[in-house]
Amino acid sequence: MFTRRQTFGLLGAAAATTVLTQVCPALATDVTLRIGWQKFGVLALARRTGALEKRLAAKGVTVEWNEFTSGPPLLEAVGADALDFGVTGDVPPLFAQAAGGNLLYVGAYRGPAAFHGLLVHKDSPIQTIEDLKGKKVAYKRGSSAHNFALKVLAKAGLQLSDITEIDLPPPDAGAAFKNGAIDAWAIWDPFFAVAEADPQTRVVITSDGLLDNWGYFLGNGTFTKNHPDIIADVIDELAKVGAAAQADLDGTVKTLAGITGVPENITRVTLTRSQADLGKVSLVPDAALTYQQALADDFFKLRVVPKQLTVSDIVWHPAS
Repeated sequence: MFTRRQTFGLLGAAAATTVLTQVCPALATDVTLRIGWQKFGVLALARRTGALEKRLAAKGVTVEWNEFTSGPPLLEAVGADALDFGVTGDVPPLFAQAAGGNLLYVGAYRGPAAFHGLLVHKDSPIQTIEDLKGKKVAYKRGSSAHNFALKVLAKAGLQLSDITEIDLPPPDAGAAFKNGAIDAWAIWDPFFAVAEADPQTRVVITSDGLLDNWGYFLGNGTFTKNHPDIIADVIDELAKVGAAAQADLDGTVKTLAGITGVPENITRVTLTRSQADLGKVSLVPDAALTYQQALADDFFKLRVVPKQLTVSDIVWHPAS
């Protein structure tokens, strides 16, 4: 599982590998697909089953897996040529594009309606989202929870200046929430479902009706242009893995619980929320692109990202 320091180490290793392959071309004859993954969803299932290794073996492609706890550092690695492929929520690609990262949207999926939740302690004085004013609200800046938090505030007519932002990755935010160091926590599944099951936790609002919960697969720009067939195979195989997983939810619950360590009853909650469908993996559809551009526009207006972005500039269109 990669921390920011470990991510820097990964970037350094990537730079060294680039130099070696330039000096010794023989080292580059076999292709390694370096994947960044998080402990949920179709990519986690593919890792457990070895589906991508089996699909790509005939092409002489080996697969290397690197675990991350959130999207921002994962995409930092993809954009800096330290990874070739990864999965993330809606916000991290905006920051990666604004930073000039070398990456492309290569696929998308639609998450459950209530994929995110805003949590408070059971006895918290926060009863409505208006009560967040002046409170400490934690989420990982640059993650999909960042977008969710902004949408929650806007619903109540609040702005970021009305709260104290606490930028924490999920494990640290979970600990801070448990010990009372923060007042509220905006978070995604499966962390949301785990915390939601705690009788000392109360859900103020979910993302149902607030946002569409698109998630994206991103490919390193250079790798994708050099190996479009591999990326196409990966997206196609992930769609097959997702469809099979959706058709056998009982088995999928057991498998994902084994991967994440989240109890099966809670894992089942994440897989049976409204609009949940693991099989909806595809190339980037028009609806996802429209959503992402609107999000980019909103984040620019709010000065969350430093420049106006044209999302379509970094959407991959495979040759037909």
